[in-house]
Amino acid sequence: MNREQHQKVTPHHLKRVALLYVRQSTMRQVFENTESTKRQYALRDRAAALGWPREEIVVIDGDLGHTATAAGDREGFERVVTEVGMGRVGIVLGLEVSRLARNSSDWHRLLEICALADTLILDEDGVYNPKEFNDRLLLGLKGQMSEAEIYVMKARLHGGILSKALRGELQVPLPTGLVYDTQQRVQLDPDKQVQESFTFLFTTFDRTGSATATMKAFRKNELLFPRRVRKGPQKGEVIWEALNHQRVLQVVHNPRYAGAFVWGRRKGHRLPNGHTAVKFLAPDC
Repeated sequence: MNREQHQKVTPHHLKRVALLYVRQSTMRQVFENTESTKRQYALRDRAAALGWPREEIVVIDGDLGHTATAAGDREGFERVVTEVGMGRVGIVLGLEVSRLARNSSDWHRLLEICALADTLILDEDGVYNPKEFNDRLLLGLKGQMSEAEIYVMKARLHGGILSKALRGELQVPLPTGLVYDTQQRVQLDPDKQVQESFTFLFTTFDRTGSATATMKAFRKNELLFPRRVRKGPQKGEVIWEALNHQRVLQVVHNPRYAGAFVWGRRKGHRLPNGHTAVKFLAPDC
């Protein structure tokens, strides 16, 4: 820690707590990329070297396993912003800008609040005072580079996905009744009862031309229809339930059952609250 960085830390800062923000983007990274997590927790030593007592260094790690592209679902980041805004924080510690935010609006909001509250920011490279123009300029550039980095990574991943999809080789979740074999080829579900249910649905719909009539045929024969669970503790299991009109339409409108590979039927976009809205696209989009 050089002398200039020590000079930025004043007794006024040391009277307030130091907040160490720890984050990993996914739970897989939490369990596999443990070195990054250790490096983040090790920043407590940097705060102690600057003069903060150990008991005054508060660790906020509630966002482990959460992406930094938006602050809407990151309670830990929101807590940092709140504590800084209340004037309780002398310094915010993060391994790098990308640990705090990948979104320029979130990053600049934090910088603005830190400047107003006279709160320092520390990363692996040094200590910054957002009130000072040069430090704020450098922090702003780091934030833009972090946002650009995530854009480039997404573009590369999307390019690889699109290339596979154009060849029809992209593996996507299959609808109930279809499974991948050991050669990653699409096959009928080996469960004979599942096969018979789909055969009955398609033959009935082909004969009647009506989703309502197909649904009534299942109910008349007291038959249930399979559905594969996509999330939760029962993920991957097949459950049986009453067939409704919407489910019939979902099946007969799904090109996978006709042997056609499709990709990109849905497009999602992020809402202001951090959630994602999904809509269906026309085939020519």
